[in-house]
Amino acid sequence: MKKVERALISLTDKSGIEDFAKALTALGIEILSTGGTAKKLRSSGVPVKDVSEFTGFPEMLDGRVKTLHPLVHGGILNQRDNTEHQEQCSKYGIKPIDIVAVNLYAFEKTVADPNCPLAEAIENIDIGGPTLLRASAKNFHDVTVIVDPADYEQVLTEIRATGNTTLQTRFRLAVKVFQLTSAYDTAIAAWLTKVDVDKNPYFEGK
Repeated sequence: MKKVERALISLTDKSGIEDFAKALTALGIEILSTGGTAKKLRSSGVPVKDVSEFTGFPEMLDGRVKTLHPLVHGGILNQRDNTEHQEQCSKYGIKPIDIVAVNLYAFEKTVADPNCPLAEAIENIDIGGPTLLRASAKNFHDVTVIVDPADYEQVLTEIRATGNTTLQTRFRLAVKVFQLTSAYDTAIAAWLTKVDVDKNPYFEGK
């Protein structure tokens, strides 16, 4: 079993993340992060590498593009026991990302305001988060993906014991991802379906 080397943490709900990240660091695991999460971790004394430093490519488009990069998704999606994958990773400098702790923009909280403008709702549709989560869940054989802070302690317990989580735990956590992303997309579709394009000011003059 390959030991965990690197974790990517990017959260809207940051509850409990300082202690989790500190514990990962104590286990010799490198932390990658973005934006507000990186700032919060640094303020707590956790050494963090910005994803932009990891990829060599800046965050851009008002934060719409942060983690959508081959070095990130290649790091997540490569199969560790696939020789061809590992040769390609070596060729292109792709380093493994073994833990992904991500939760999503608070779309439902945003649109709970009955006066929420369509433009604001759209900006709270998470793109990078679901992409990271789905990639990690698909590759649960090699990647531990966490969407619920309640799972931090179990993950830490297993890593302390063996250097990695069990395959059974990774599968269980992957299932939680698809439950979350399915509900998230359902909520977005349900809200957008109610938008009256003939009366909404977003469409005026367009």
